[in-house]
Amino acid sequence: ETAAAPPVGRAAALPTAVPAAAGSARAPAPAGEDWVVGVDVGGSGIRVAVAPGRWPEELAGVRTVEVPAPARVSAGAGGLDATALLDRLLPALRGLTAGLPAGARIGAVAVGATGMALLGRDLAERLPEPLARATGARRLVLAGDAITAHVGALGTDSGVTVAGGTGLVAIGYRPGAGWRRADGWGQLLGDWGSGGWLGRAGLEAALRAYDGRTGGSPRLLAAAERRYGPVAGLPAALQPRPDRAARLAAFSPDVAAAAEEGCPVAAGLIGCAGEEIAASATAAAGSAGLSAPDLALTGGLFRLAPLRRATVDALAVRLPAARLRTPDGPPLLGALRLAVTAAAAPDLPWPLHPPLLDVLDTAGR
Repeated sequence: ETAAAPPVGRAAALPTAVPAAAGSARAPAPAGEDWVVGVDVGGSGIRVAVAPGRWPEELAGVRTVEVPAPARVSAGAGGLDATALLDRLLPALRGLTAGLPAGARIGAVAVGATGMALLGRDLAERLPEPLARATGARRLVLAGDAITAHVGALGTDSGVTVAGGTGLVAIGYRPGAGWRRADGWGQLLGDWGSGGWLGRAGLEAALRAYDGRTGGSPRLLAAAERRYGPVAGLPAALQPRPDRAARLAAFSPDVAAAAEEGCPVAAGLIGCAGEEIAASATAAAGSAGLSAPDLALTGGLFRLAPLRRATVDALAVRLPAARLRTPDGPPLLGALRLAVTAAAAPDLPWPLHPPLLDVLDTAGR
């Protein structure tokens, strides 16, 4: 990812505080070496990777698989549905680990999930035993997606990471201050500026145009009809679905495209989203005691060029001393890094903060 807007500085990627072992993530592991598994559970799919148990600098060459987007993980009264996740995760794991070298062991599994901090009770109770049986892993790391995003983007360095996709969360980290989170409250109560938020706002503008109310956008109405069909059917098509947030987020590229094409309503929504994202990043930095943080924007949301520009512009005003860093990689890389560290050492270099970040010993399960 590249940065724009000179008021927000950019630092070269700093070396991680955890040294890479000899070789790289691409080198084949000898028989008998520990391997690790990383899992990234997002609002629009599940990504799984298996890699040698060495600190990975990137995902290139790492065995990965993504469960197709229609396979969603729904949330129930106990939080994220562990049964639904395992139904999708275990077959993917079996496929990925089938070709490991003879004698290879899985030392640790790290699962990073959206909503883990707020809706992770079911996962924490029900994932350890099946994953231990399926992989033989000695340790299981459970983390919120904000943690895996930060570890994937900045490693063990302090700073602020904004993870934007279907949802949105900002997290600040400084040794001694621990983790400081802003937003990530989910579709109903927060995730301001996220793909889900932007898609919904765009559809609201489309429906305003359909009704003839002020604030509507004929351009967004046409885009909504191309993507979803007649807009009169939108409530029935979206409201009953467990993947409603992801379906809303699917409209965010249309909002960005309309903004690029000169739609003032879409441009206003993009600007508002950038302000909200910058506000969350600033809040996370302030609560972590970081006045001039390294800052990473990670996730598919920031591939929308107008939104990235709006965010960087807003950060230049709200957090002018921040140094924009190119992320090392996505949250899946962060999950692998957590697993590598958990397999190799009794303690993590990041503070435990259940349920945001926890490590479970699976021996005997």
